[in-house]
Amino acid sequence: MTPAGRPRAWFRRLPVVTRLVLAVAITMSLVLTGAAGLVYWRVKTALDQQLNDDLTTYQHSLGQAVRGGTALPPGPSGSLRQVLDAHGRILGSSDTLPHQPLLTPAELHAVMGGTSVRRDVGSLLPISSDTLRLQAKRVSAGGQPRIVIAAVRRGHRDEALRELLAQLAFASGLTLIAASYVGYRTARAALRPVERYRSGAATLAEGTQHPRLDVPGDRDDEITRLGHTLNHMLDRLEAAAERERRFVADASHELRTPLTLIRAELDVALHRPRSAGELTDTLRSMDTEVQRLIDLSNALLVLEELGSTDHLTRAPVCLADLVDAALAPHQRAAERAARVLIAEAAEVTVHVDARWLGPAIGNLVDNALRHGRGTIRLTATVHERRLHLCVTDQGDGFPPEFLPRAFDRFARAEASRTSEGSGLGLAFVQAVATAHGGTAHVANTGHGTAVTLDLSC
Repeated sequence: MTPAGRPRAWFRRLPVVTRLVLAVAITMSLVLTGAAGLVYWRVKTALDQQLNDDLTTYQHSLGQAVRGGTALPPGPSGSLRQVLDAHGRILGSSDTLPHQPLLTPAELHAVMGGTSVRRDVGSLLPISSDTLRLQAKRVSAGGQPRIVIAAVRRGHRDEALRELLAQLAFASGLTLIAASYVGYRTARAALRPVERYRSGAATLAEGTQHPRLDVPGDRDDEITRLGHTLNHMLDRLEAAAERERRFVADASHELRTPLTLIRAELDVALHRPRSAGELTDTLRSMDTEVQRLIDLSNALLVLEELGSTDHLTRAPVCLADLVDAALAPHQRAAERAARVLIAEAAEVTVHVDARWLGPAIGNLVDNALRHGRGTIRLTATVHERRLHLCVTDQGDGFPPEFLPRAFDRFARAEASRTSEGSGLGLAFVQAVATAHGGTAHVANTGHGTAVTLDLSC
């Protein structure tokens, strides 16, 4: 990790509240520093301007006195003066000044060249009593060049700036603390519902029954919408867990029944010697149950495969031909049962996966033959790239309490599980509809049952 990346990685590992408070503190520090710097600059500029004006006025009066050969006038409070010749020798000076020129050789040379020099002696910090601001200018006295230096003490100005810095630091510190505290309280208040949601969601892992988050109903902000989303997720998870439990129980029962029958046949066959005919009957019975297990396993594998649309391969196919091919295997069974199969399919081309849709239609017809009565009618139409397919019969229909779970795996309308079928037919039909981007619906019409598929094609 690069050196620049380490602080970012460290920052990302901090708790969210800490990161928010740090962000507020850093931002407020920058803002306060900028504001304090602006205030300090404006005050310093005003004080320096006043100091420079006083210094220029005093230097001008000193220059006039030197040119006229009169006594040097007194300056403002705290002012000092010094007069040098062209070689830097002191010709006159205030009593409190040291007996050495206030100008460096370079400054002396610059002033003799006609340049005015202004500079400070001493600094703002640390505190010192010998801080000055001086201004030097060349004048002519009796034909001889002279250098007039006017100086004023900066004590009051420096003291005012130091006091200003202290007040700005104190005010900025208090503001930063207050802003950080407000940011902390605001972040805690904003994230408190998130922590409450996290604690509520954690109860799901602890086996709590029907866990739900306490979401306020009188507001609509980001946190509240998050709570509703989490509750919706918990609803979905609970429903999925319930389906899984029911699936495991039903699958166990479905597998146990044929396995129990096979075990019983084996026990009877081994109980005493059997004739060849009896053994043949036993093996045939066992073969039937084994085939039932195979069919059940294949049905479950098909349902799992249909769980992903990656296994769907759409291809153009004639709708009428698809329906005829799906009905053909059931024509003889319908004739034996004295039932009528009527198909009404449009002569149009649809883009579907006939490998799955054909068996789904066959399942619907097979259910109508086994559980319904009267004429079986299949209609298939296409409108706005949607295939509408409906299979109806004239039986008694499904029990009303069965309709909401008709497409569940292993769901059966009969109370007994010993009837023919595995209860996966309608589940397979719904899986095919979902894989095609559609829906499946079952309803009692008053004259029988209607199962409808609505698919994209």
